[in-house]
Amino acid sequence: MQSEHHTTAAGVRLAYTVHGSPDAPPVVLLHGLGDRGTSWAPVHARFAERFRVITVDLRGHGDSDRPGTYSLQLMCDDVADLLDHLGSRRVTVIGHSMGGMVAYLLAVRRADQIDRLVVEDAPPPYPRDRPVPERPDEPLDFDWAVVPAIVGQVNAGDPPAWAQLARITAPTLLVGGGAASHVPQDTLTDVAARIPCCTVLTIDAGHEVHTARPTEFADAVLDWLGT
Repeated sequence: MQSEHHTTAAGVRLAYTVHGSPDAPPVVLLHGLGDRGTSWAPVHARFAERFRVITVDLRGHGDSDRPGTYSLQLMCDDVADLLDHLGSRRVTVIGHSMGGMVAYLLAVRRADQIDRLVVEDAPPPYPRDRPVPERPDEPLDFDWAVVPAIVGQVNAGDPPAWAQLARITAPTLLVGGGAASHVPQDTLTDVAARIPCCTVLTIDAGHEVHTARPTEFADAVLDWLGT
């Protein structure tokens, strides 16, 4: 699929794709750190059978601009601007890892716009001490500066983000990767206790649930969205 582009009010050019019937309800897919919209390829076609699927390369990733300034809040700003550009009034948002953290912020900020929320193996930022990895020698499909920025932000924790979870009105599904994931699964339980309407589902596949178990992930999400 060929990417389209939209320049946000902040001047960041975002790459995105749209696939599926224009009359179908929209679903936005947000990728993890160091990925791009095409990382949803294992489940993209399944979602497109029922939805108008919008995949986004978040700032610093894929074919989107690399402005050098990165945070979860700035990525949320970008996605909100894109939704306005597309004229999307009610959308389902599915986010993996970093994209899931962006999705939480979006669901708080645009409570009247987010119809359903699915977050794959990602709590809001919680205090931790995860080291920033060394930059690989090979060419990258993203701006390396985004890694220390986002890892540092997550390590620092964000108590206000946790407090704001109670403002999420969208029915929410949290998909955890189980014991093989580096994300402490008890943090997902903590999240579920704060969101008014929230379900937790574990698929024992590690952090990359939708790529390790695409059929199981798609079945679970689509079944939940059908309820």
